[in-house]
Amino acid sequence: MVKQERAARTRQALIQAGAEVFAQDGLARTSLSRISQRAGVSNGALHFHFENKQALVQAIEAQAREAVRQIMRDVAARDSGPLQSLVDATYRLMSRIGGDVVVRVGFELSGDPSRGPGPTIRREWQRWVADVLLRADEDGWLAEGVSADDATTAVVAATVGLEVLSGEDEAWMSEERVTGLWCLLLPRLTERHALVRLGAQESGSDPEDPHNRRHRLLPTTVDVGPVDPLPALSGGTDPVEADFESR
Repeated sequence: MVKQERAARTRQALIQAGAEVFAQDGLARTSLSRISQRAGVSNGALHFHFENKQALVQAIEAQAREAVRQIMRDVAARDSGPLQSLVDATYRLMSRIGGDVVVRVGFELSGDPSRGPGPTIRREWQRWVADVLLRADEDGWLAEGVSADDATTAVVAATVGLEVLSGEDEAWMSEERVTGLWCLLLPRLTERHALVRLGAQESGSDPEDPHNRRHRLLPTTVDVGPVDPLPALSGGTDPVEADFESR
């Protein structure tokens, strides 16, 4: 058991070091010896876990993909509606990309021309966004004249664009940038945008903690105009609507 735990720690250290070196030097210029040195292990230990650079790349992508899938599962478990799930997922995704180099590099590898064709995390994100927006369309959330396909194009282009631009400036992944994005998109995507909460909310945070209020009820700054609350969808008075009405 001790040997297994030690092996697992070494493998994770190599994945972390690989992601850090890839982020710094790029995939093509990175050597395995540089990664083993960064992880503080021998070249032999690296080759015990990963036969070659491609095997390490696949492990980084697998870990990043699982992190993204966990975000998708978490927002789905809240069952807060398709658009709210999509908004929540973008906040959590950008936060994770900014704070986890493995996830960030997993996305960056999607755009590396040396990788060739094949499944990537960006394509998986695109499929998930498309599925969510198709459900939003079926449930009557999309505005008249807005198709699920067009909405998918806009959301994927915007979120992947933030991820790509963040490679040069991490400010592109900030909560303020994501809020600005949704303030722009929501009024076009849906006539019920006032029902959608904007702001990052960490999984497991106490919703009654006053320190989390800005995460729960960060309202849009757009003029929402008249909104039909549609009780069957909103489940009564929505706190965001109440927040707007109190102003």
